[in-house]
Amino acid sequence: MSSVLVVGGTSGIGRAFARLRAGRGDEVVVTGRDADRAGTVAKEIGAGQGLALDLSRPREIAAALAGVGRVDHLVIAGVSRDENRVADYDIEAALRLVTLKLVGYTEVVHALGPRLHEDSAIVLFGGQAKERPYAGATTVATVNAGVRGLVNTLAVELAPVRVNAVHPGVVGDSPYWAGKPEEVLAGVRARTPGGRLATMADVVDAVDFLLRNRSVNAVELAVDGGWLLG
Repeated sequence: MSSVLVVGGTSGIGRAFARLRAGRGDEVVVTGRDADRAGTVAKEIGAGQGLALDLSRPREIAAALAGVGRVDHLVIAGVSRDENRVADYDIEAALRLVTLKLVGYTEVVHALGPRLHEDSAIVLFGGQAKERPYAGATTVATVNAGVRGLVNTLAVELAPVRVNAVHPGVVGDSPYWAGKPEEVLAGVRARTPGGRLATMADVVDAVDFLLRNRSVNAVELAVDGGWLLG
């Protein structure tokens, strides 16, 4: 049995992963921005605890995690959608996302440092907008590219703790993409060599692999069906 902390585990892929590990009998803690929701989700998926934690407020992260014990597997899946164009730049939105994804992720690891051990493993969430940006992805593409540097430096500084990243492409059944018009999804599917969109189950399986395989370290794993080749 492993102790698993999923930051951003109250919705989407983070929740699906937390449910998987709780179903295996692991000790799972999930976090979300809202305390009541985090507690409710924890009960629904069989996790041991739900905590309130806002990655965009990094000075509060250490206190939020004060009650967490030993951590075998840490998944930081918390994300925020941001549509920001350089021609019409929203500085406050950009600062929030940069803080959430880079400073917030790093502070979680910093706060948990004493509770990690030589067999611990960490997975950070990036995204394929870093490789195929779209109009409005000015900040999203930048912070997801920043995850690459963060993985590398953490893998060096935390060694022998393993640190990897997963970079999902278009995840067709995720809360964000499932509501898109079918013609949009069909267009992406047609440009994907595999002929299908990634699913949340695919990403969950990838995260689980990165945590389990002890020879995989400082790796960026794309889960996109070969979308970048289309």
